[in-house]
Amino acid sequence: MTRFLSQTLGAAVLVAWTSWATLASAADPTFLRPLMAVPGKVVLKDDFSKSREIDKAVWAKRQGTRWEIIDGVLRGRPSTAEFQASHKDHKGLEPRLSAPVTPPQFVATFTVRFVDGEETAVVPFIEFGHHVARLKFSRDGLTLLADGESVVVAEARDFRYEAGRTYRLTAELKGDELFVQIAGGPTLYAKHPCFAKPAPSGGNGLGVAGPRGGLTELDDVTIWSIGEKSQPGWEAKRAELPKLEPISVAKPQPNRKQRK
Repeated sequence: MTRFLSQTLGAAVLVAWTSWATLASAADPTFLRPLMAVPGKVVLKDDFSKSREIDKAVWAKRQGTRWEIIDGVLRGRPSTAEFQASHKDHKGLEPRLSAPVTPPQFVATFTVRFVDGEETAVVPFIEFGHHVARLKFSRDGLTLLADGESVVVAEARDFRYEAGRTYRLTAELKGDELFVQIAGGPTLYAKHPCFAKPAPSGGNGLGVAGPRGGLTELDDVTIWSIGEKSQPGWEAKRAELPKLEPISVAKPQPNRKQRK
């Protein structure tokens, strides 16, 4: 009887999610339905339209950078000149933020916009667990780095980052797998043991860092916890995705092989 109820409730949750996702994608063409994980409880949902104050229990401003809700978006600026002058490192030269409420395994949808400033070898990026998985935006392509940015595990060379453009993403982290979709852009998939481990320190959960000296805007954020089940058809979908042989950043390899 217990097993039957569990299966019934699980099916009901999946049906409810599927119905909601269908409505959401019909209302918003940029909505990207999760393909790997089945969303469970909503942990965070905010479009920054109902408050002018940041919830400090949800968002962690990093490196002294300045964040405020303006015109319905969460907007970040670098730290002040005084803060930068008083620190030898972690000066807050680019706006940085994290959401420690993000579960270790999750589905997250959100929009991000990087405005002005300077692209560097490090920023701008989105990360999932501080130094666990980092998605680096560049005019030279999109790169997914893992394990303290020591290894490249996925990339999209044809992607060209454009300052001022709004990007909508759906990211799913389940066990040792990470799957990221970008509306109108590429999808990236990687499997790495570090994804299943806790973040070593710092800003756990979903995090962003903007261009140096520029602005970052975050909006329409929803984060769900997930269960053990995968989406129907995920194994077939995973088999179709391009996979990259991991490349050590310390010892780059000239021939990057894509495999299926």
